[in-house]
Amino acid sequence: MNDNVENLLLEHMKRFQASLDRMERRLDEMSARMTTLEGSVVSIMQHLTNLSAADAAQQISIDNINRRLDRIERRLELTN
Repeated sequence: MNDNVENLLLEHMKRFQASLDRMERRLDEMSARMTTLEGSVVSIMQHLTNLSAADAAQQISIDNINRRLDRIERRLELTN
């Protein structure tokens, strides 16, 4: 009877270990995926920063063009 109990416990421990191994592999996989996602988020944030910088540069150019246009209109007396 004692051998049966030991065998039963051993089988349960093996199943527990196999389950734990699967969970560890899954956790490693999820950690790798999280690292990939974090890298993607950083890349997106850098891209948005570059777009914001380009937008600001374009707005400065538009403002300069508007000032020049206003000055040209004043010199030609085209303003109301």
